[in-house]
This record gives sequence, structure tokens and C-alpha cells, in this order.
Amino acid sequence: MKSKIEKRDKSLRRKIRSRFKVKRSSNRMRLSVYRSNKYIYGQIIDDNTGAALVAISSKKIESKDGDKGKIDISFRTGEALAKMAKKKSINEIVFDRSGYRYHGRVKALAEGARKGGLKF
Repeated sequence: MKSKIEKRDKSLRRKIRSRFKVKRSSNRMRLSVYRSNKYIYGQIIDDNTGAALVAISSKKIESKDGDKGKIDISFRTGEALAKMAKKKSINEIVFDRSGYRYHGRVKALAEGARKGGLKF
């Protein structure tokens, strides 16, 4: 059985590897995702200055009656992030999944941002 240290190390390697590929491929802003057990967070970062220009979490998004759980909330979080980015004149970004699989809540956030008008 794998120890917690081995799992954490492999997760960190995946995160670094995916982030390296994203940074070298483009000079656009980067949409970074963090997923906890309860919430999902997204922020648009300018790698030249190292500053987060736009940030949002699913804590600020209120659930509706028709929601099917965290995936719907993640989708609406992506839409809200795109709306905030549009106000700051950010149209094109690169998606940094931070080592997470492009599946479930991470995918929903990306699709919500696309629907909101961001181009990946």
C-alpha cells in the first residue's frame, strides 16, 4: 500500500508537470484551479507579474433548487469567473488544471468559463 508521502509526491509531480507545459506554451493569462472536498476555486494569474487578477470560489455562489450537486455549482462558478474577467478586459486564457483530471468539477468550471465568453 502506498504511503501518504508517496501519494503527495506523485500529486505534486503531476501539478508541476502540467503547469510547466502550460507556462511554456503561451504568453496568455492562466486560469488556475484548486479543488477541495467541499469547494472549488479559480483564479486568473498573470505569470509575468505573478499577480492574481481575478479570483472566485464556489463559496460565493449560492445553490439553486435545480442543482444536481457540486458540478452545477462549479459550472456557475466558471460563468461568474468569466463575467469578472470580461470586466477586466481578459478574453483569452490558458487553462491550468493543477494536476487534477479534466473530469467532473474541474471540467464543469472550464465549460462554465467557456460559456461565459473566455477563449482557451
